[in-house]
Amino acid sequence: MLIFAAVLAIFVYGMIAAMLGTILPDLSDRFHLTPAQNGAIAFSQALGLIIASVGVGPLLDNQGDKVGLILGLAFIVVALFALPRSGGFRSIAALLFLLGIGGGIVVTGANALVSAVTPGHRATALNLLNLFFGLGGLTTPFISANIFKRNWVRLCYTVASLTVVALIVHAVTRMPAPTTAASFVLADAGPVLGRPLLFLLGAFLFLYVSCEVGVWNWLPRHLIAQGIPESRALNILSLGFALGLLVGRVGVSPILISVPAIQVLLAASIAMAVTTFLMLRTVKPAAAGALVFIAGLSMAPVFPTTLAITGTAFPRMTGTAIGFVITCGWAGLAVSSRIIGAIAGGDPLRLKKALLLIPASAVLMIALNLVIKAALS
Repeated sequence: MLIFAAVLAIFVYGMIAAMLGTILPDLSDRFHLTPAQNGAIAFSQALGLIIASVGVGPLLDNQGDKVGLILGLAFIVVALFALPRSGGFRSIAALLFLLGIGGGIVVTGANALVSAVTPGHRATALNLLNLFFGLGGLTTPFISANIFKRNWVRLCYTVASLTVVALIVHAVTRMPAPTTAASFVLADAGPVLGRPLLFLLGAFLFLYVSCEVGVWNWLPRHLIAQGIPESRALNILSLGFALGLLVGRVGVSPILISVPAIQVLLAASIAMAVTTFLMLRTVKPAAAGALVFIAGLSMAPVFPTTLAITGTAFPRMTGTAIGFVITCGWAGLAVSSRIIGAIAGGDPLRLKKALLLIPASAVLMIALNLVIKAALS
């Protein structure tokens, strides 16, 4: 039941992670939003993710995963039911901020929960858990393009209703007790926050999330600017990128039983640099779909495997350590969204140049991986 609850939470998070990129073209048309405003909206969501991840680690360690997960799911429900009633740029940004807070709490809580209950096979378990993130990410753009016919209002209400179901499941599920004593002691966090390895892992996830969420949020707009129809662009995001994440996490799980996690991250970083660069060079839908799928395969193991390394390296105050590393990841989203939006300016055609930030970040991940490997040895 614990694993089912965590899976449901990650599935919901996958759906909302793909939400902004899925509805952004329609929101931009309806409210006449510029790429710079799109970047500001993505930044608002990232800011919510950052704030949530900073605060939720001590909450999880002190009060337990259940409190955090219920709180995060409740925020998501409120944001999604209110979004169709938004009146323009400011209200959209505010609701995406709230959605980010809920998402940040949920993703940290679910990963911390599975990390705690599967210490013997943490990397494999977290990759299997996060394949449901890929399934959620596949579902949102797919049903939007093929079932709801781009009716983003129905999409919001549907995902909100599913989140209510997840909230009920978490409310009735018994979860492990907190990992620390009755109160969070700052002095106890010193040995955790004082280790350079934690900051190296945080920097690695900073770069990775810049890449992954850059694809989620900006790929459909980029493909549309290249002349690809919107429904086709959303299917490329769904059946290309999200499916690649899903298949990749299924495939890498048995590999992680025998291959060190840090080596898997190095191979993934190299593949990311190559495939994300190539996917931005094509304007043909079939080629774009294939390259985006391979890019998803390449990115699949990075997020959960980095968290697995974090959980293994920090057995005490695991929620705080994982929360810190995830916070660094969301900071990558915030920074990359601002940079991409600023470079694109008011011209969607300049997105291709702006999105070169993705393969550039992957190249930096390769160098950082080698530093982390030395720190672990």
